[in-house]
Amino acid sequence: MIRWGILGPGRIAHKFAQDLLTVPDAQLYAVASSNQQRADEFAQQYGIPHALGRYDDLLTLPDLDVVYVATPHTEHHKNVLMLLKGGVAVLGEKPFAMNSEQVREMVEIARSKKVFLMEALWSRFMPGIVRALELAQSGVIGKIVSVKADFGFKAQFSPEGRLFNKALGGGALLDIGIYPLFLSYLFLGKPTSIKASAIFGATDADEQCGMVMTYEGEQLALLDCTLRAKTDCVGIIQGESGQIRIHSRFHETKGVTLHVEGEEPATFDFDRTTHGYDYEANHVMQCLSAGRTESPLWSLEDSLNLMALLDAIRAEAGIVYE
Repeated sequence: MIRWGILGPGRIAHKFAQDLLTVPDAQLYAVASSNQQRADEFAQQYGIPHALGRYDDLLTLPDLDVVYVATPHTEHHKNVLMLLKGGVAVLGEKPFAMNSEQVREMVEIARSKKVFLMEALWSRFMPGIVRALELAQSGVIGKIVSVKADFGFKAQFSPEGRLFNKALGGGALLDIGIYPLFLSYLFLGKPTSIKASAIFGATDADEQCGMVMTYEGEQLALLDCTLRAKTDCVGIIQGESGQIRIHSRFHETKGVTLHVEGEEPATFDFDRTTHGYDYEANHVMQCLSAGRTESPLWSLEDSLNLMALLDAIRAEAGIVYE
């Protein structure tokens, strides 16, 4: 039995908790909030035995195995460091932190203390994404020529809300642009050149961002994200002799279609009854049971590389945080 804690009982934490209830050998053991009442309500809803009104109270629970950190972007670094220094394994929401320097510090402490740490990039563990990667690596579509991906939804404007408040790490790139960027990194690796441009709103948060990247193998990634409109949210891996289409919304896809020239399309379905957070939770539990301190599928090096790309895009597009 792996005993889980949740730090920050917000909207995404509810989805994670609901999915964790479906995972064999997982126990929702503790929830910590900066507000005792919120912790009590969350604990009552999911039958959690420990409801804590301070984050650092998690360190007083000797039987706790791992903590899922689901606070706003700007708090990830501080929250994760507190847990790692206390010897507690961590699954930390994306973006892992606000910049590469913060992520590097988290990684160094996790490795020095030999404590498990992983970024909660749940898309990496979605069966549809896994299948798309297997297809691409099999060579069935030939050499990859390009990756195209978009992610957009029409967000209700709220100056103090998480999406638009820069003090909370608001903006399209860090919140949803990370998904198209992740897809390009997964299939093409690190680019040799980056071009990016952003559109800013009333709070000076980026509300749209577009990215064009080139690679050593003469490949191209065309990526965009927006908080101003609902877009197709599709991922397309284009090869010299075929295409892999990751169905909408690609980051949580339930289907992949393979198009090979001269053949009938083949669609692979991956239906589920959960939100999809159970796949990453299962992977974390497998890692812990095997005594691993980082994931072989989404390593700490991958998180460092992804954050370095986000930093470079921010610099290119003029996206600045205090």
